[in-house]
Amino acid sequence: MRIKEEKQNEVHIFKLDGRLDSNTSPTFEESIAAAIAKGAKQMIIDFENLEYLSSAGLRVILKTTKDLKRLEGKLVLCSMADYVKEVFEISGFDSFLPITASRDDALKKF
Repeated sequence: MRIKEEKQNEVHIFKLDGRLDSNTSPTFEESIAAAIAKGAKQMIIDFENLEYLSSAGLRVILKTTKDLKRLEGKLVLCSMADYVKEVFEISGFDSFLPITASRDDALKKF
C-alpha cells in the first residue's frame, strides 16, 4: 500500500492506494501517529484508490477517531468505492464517522 500525505490549510490528508489490511495497517497507524505528534487534529482519509479494507484497517480508523476526539479534532472519510463503503455500513462505523462522496465535500466539513 502507498500512503500519500498532503496538507490543505489545517487539514492533514492521507490518500491510500492499495490494500489496508493486517500487513499494511501498522505502517498506516505509524503515519497517523506521526502526524498527530506533529500537531495534526483535522484529518481526511481519501479512499479513492483503496482496493481492500480489512478489520485491521477498521481498527486503525477507530483508534484514529478516538485519538482525534480526545484532542478535540475530527476525522472525515471520503471517496469510497461501494464495496469499501459497505464495510463501513456493515460495521456500523458510518453511524459515527462522516463519510463524503469527494475530497472537496470532506474539506467542507471543517
